Amino acid sequence: MKASSVVGVFGGSFNPVHSGHMMLASYIAQFGDVDSVMLMLSPCNPLKKGKSMASDSDRFNMLLTACNDSGCVYASDLELSMPRPSYTIDTLRRLEHDNPGVRFKLIIGSDNWAIFNQWRASEEILDRFGVIVYPRRGYPVSGTNDSRVQLIDAPMIDISSTFIRNSISLGKDMNYFLPSGVYDYICQHNLYQSEL
Repeated sequence: MKASSVVGVFGGSFNPVHSGHMMLASYIAQFGDVDSVMLMLSPCNPLKKGKSMASDSDRFNMLLTACNDSGCVYASDLELSMPRPSYTIDTLRRLEHDNPGVRFKLIIGSDNWAIFNQWRASEEILDRFGVIVYPRRGYPVSGTNDSRVQLIDAPMIDISSTFIRNSISLGKDMNYFLPSGVYDYICQHNLYQSEL
């Protein structure tokens, strides 16, 4: 990352990363107040561990594959090396510390924005980093006069990782729902074959 750039941080389990994630990240990189978007892989949630959660390494390899051809969207596994539990504020502080001169903005959906005041250090996130909020179906966001928040009118793409995993387990071809190379990776590593 070059100094004086602004990077949007879009966290998720990316289990798997799909075309909707990539289109949203690309849209924000092109039309948001950022120069690029970092897809931050979240560690496996112990409460969600099971057959449906691919390993950290498989999920990160799929993220790297998805970002391979992108000049403005890239993958990070920083959170995998951080002490747990890890909170968003910890990740943002670490990014800021490790990258002097780079500004970071948190990217969240309107579903998370609805409960953002319950997040750890939410005011510090707003004051120190700022937040970009994208729309999620069922969670309308009214206008805000808060200069720390950018509401972005990104297109809503109704593809979910759960839909992808369930469809693969049913033997459906999900190639066109996934970034180039990700479906091949899933097939080669027998991921999500027995979801249901």
